[in-house]
Amino acid sequence: MNRASNQGTHFLGFRECARLFLLCLILGAAGVAKAQDATTTRIEHADKEPQNWLTFYGNYRGWSYSPLTQISRENVKRIAPVWAFPAGFPTGTAGLRPGLEATPLVVDGVLYLEGMQNNVYAMDAATGASLWTYEYKWPEVKTFSIRGARGLAYGDGRIYMGTQNNHILALDAKTGAEVWNIQIEENSECECRITEAPLYAKGKVFIGNAGSGYQALRGHINAYDAKSGTLVWHFEVIPAPGEPGAETWAGAENNYWKTGGGGTWFTGTYDAEMNLLYWGTGDPTPIDGKLRPGPNLYTASLLALDVDTGKLKWFFQETPHDLYDYDSAAEPIIVDMEIAGHKRQVIVHPTKNGYTYLYDRETGKFLRSFPYSTPNWTKGIDEHGSPIDPIVPKEQKDYLVCPSIHTGGRGIQHSAYSPHTGWWYTSDFELCSHFINGSDKGDELNPTVPPNISAFDPATGKKEWTFNTKYYNMSSLLATAGDLIFGGDLDGEVFALDARTGQKLWSFNTGGRIASAPVSYSVNGRQYIAIGSGGGSETEGRLSKYYPHAHIAQPASTLFVFALPEKEK
Repeated sequence: MNRASNQGTHFLGFRECARLFLLCLILGAAGVAKAQDATTTRIEHADKEPQNWLTFYGNYRGWSYSPLTQISRENVKRIAPVWAFPAGFPTGTAGLRPGLEATPLVVDGVLYLEGMQNNVYAMDAATGASLWTYEYKWPEVKTFSIRGARGLAYGDGRIYMGTQNNHILALDAKTGAEVWNIQIEENSECECRITEAPLYAKGKVFIGNAGSGYQALRGHINAYDAKSGTLVWHFEVIPAPGEPGAETWAGAENNYWKTGGGGTWFTGTYDAEMNLLYWGTGDPTPIDGKLRPGPNLYTASLLALDVDTGKLKWFFQETPHDLYDYDSAAEPIIVDMEIAGHKRQVIVHPTKNGYTYLYDRETGKFLRSFPYSTPNWTKGIDEHGSPIDPIVPKEQKDYLVCPSIHTGGRGIQHSAYSPHTGWWYTSDFELCSHFINGSDKGDELNPTVPPNISAFDPATGKKEWTFNTKYYNMSSLLATAGDLIFGGDLDGEVFALDARTGQKLWSFNTGGRIASAPVSYSVNGRQYIAIGSGGGSETEGRLSKYYPHAHIAQPASTLFVFALPEKEK
């Protein structure tokens, strides 16, 4: 009797548990939907609306990839300009650079573009017809140094922008009306500015700050409430005394940690599955390593932060005690791949030091690395991810340090990943620094390898092909499902390469240097390629030093948009 009763009770309990479990699933799903707003869901599933370009890299994974296939290897030679938009030159404020570096966004048939003066333009994505313009109000007195303006974020019906004088603001996406505008820091105090595109996720806007090892900067990442602009959390890259990692700044009594560098000047990526924000950090300051003994956390590192709280979940320092200006600020790329016969959830992270690193994205465990450049500052990277016998540049009697300690293997330009080929595509400066008797004589071209764009299998590090470029490339890359890689060069040519062979299939000269990122989108079934022409990046200003006979166009500021002829779409 008791046994039967117990069995019956057990059966009823099971059914009740099943009901409760189903109820929990429903309530849990509702809770997730509430926590993760509609825009976040859209960007997380950006592949379902390939007609748009909703975030800086096209998706949260940092791929810079378009699933559109209308423009392909077979017909790309027939694309031509269909409209252009002049973004204007900075006027009235000394120090603002001319050019056009920003990546456009495309949301439901509207294209949004940031100009170098932090103006924002909204236009019809099919015709280029202007819809509205937001003109940013600059202070009368310049108290800051300028780097450029690289893009916007979209979320919840608003456009978000960080400015070069350290403001973050929100605009109504339909009208361009300013919703809120907040000053983060005074430039003259932090010697920093905002150049990267913000990142929108889960009702928050994330932004870092830009600087270098030659400035009194302390890097940080901030999260703001997207509706109100209220600061939600603040993460300092350099730990204060008493915080974990502070012991890596020996001589903390000298207060070098207060201005220790670690600028977060490149847009990070968001992992919805892990609820993590991945963000790279810059080099430490001062550049003289004798003044800051120790590894100097968390500079030259990749960080994984809890999206909701900003708490550090894991980190990996790629260039400990950086003596070379080898920032790790570049884009973290989220890829699921097979490594050594096992499916892994991976972060692919290139750095200025010439190496690309792979990590388990949940734990931060180092998996492997491979050179995308020809680095000789170290004898290699060991099984733990540490450099082997790294050189001290100032101890070299006559030596080319590669990559350059000024420029590194790459700069503002980001890479692309194609799930269609499974390959990762990146550019490489191939510049080196010449040291004679400990004195830095400046950068030189690598005498053995020209600047290039290359394709790699990230799971193995195998180089699949290389396309040599005339000058080092400042343009970011775009991969498409049409098996194409789009980019641009400092001669002004926008071009398309075969994603499987590296063969150049098409080009068009825009008349202005290209130091921006191409994007792809579609309107009414017609695919477009958009790219900014005009230059404006800091590194391109050094070009005449390496190529004294180069005839580089003057800075410009025009967005070019290409498509197939109407009858071929």
